[in-house]
Amino acid sequence: MSSTETPYETGRGFGLSSREARVIGGASALMAINVLLMYVLVVTPLASVNDYLFSFPIIGALAYGAAIMAGQLVAERGVEGGDMGIAFVGMVILQLAFGVFGAGVLRFAPRESQLTILAVTAVVVAVLTAVIAAYVYARSKTFEHWGSYANYAFIGGIVAILIGTFVAPVLLVGFVLIFLGFLLRLGWEIWKVRDQRSESVALQTIGVYIAVAGVFVHVLQLVMRYFASRQ
Repeated sequence: MSSTETPYETGRGFGLSSREARVIGGASALMAINVLLMYVLVVTPLASVNDYLFSFPIIGALAYGAAIMAGQLVAERGVEGGDMGIAFVGMVILQLAFGVFGAGVLRFAPRESQLTILAVTAVVVAVLTAVIAAYVYARSKTFEHWGSYANYAFIGGIVAILIGTFVAPVLLVGFVLIFLGFLLRLGWEIWKVRDQRSESVALQTIGVYIAVAGVFVHVLQLVMRYFASRQ
């Protein structure tokens, strides 16, 4: 598929095929499990992991980035090799990576407010996902370049966090770039679901889940700041 923006006809409207419904349903189920895991882990010692990792922000960013990449590679290798045991291990790594990070963010809110914060975050993420999906489905062109843009944003975010480890104000740039990277990756994954029928449902489900989870933990931080400002 070309990385240019040459328009082409998809021949479909906004109706979802059964394949697309399976991908969306699977990714939604995985995300629901992750949200529940955050809520459970927030009362365990694992919720304090962020405090240690992000005492040097670049260490935390690299640690979680490595965990997400490792989880994805293991899960995809299991799916491609037909070994559901390996695929399950990969999903456990992903669930724990996002779950522990989310719990570390959520722990600063009162327990009675945590479900509300998670619910508000879920609504915001659902709206963002719907907007991106509507844009992708409305445009009869390739979004392959969004995958490259996402990678550039992630790299730029890591560099900004490295600098921000020593010059604190630059950390905000790193947050914005990595958040943008997950948004772009979400659009890219949605485009793959729309146009790449050769890829397996399981692989596409994993891809969409990772993108949504990445967006979720970033929106969670923004929602937490909003609730804190209201106190």
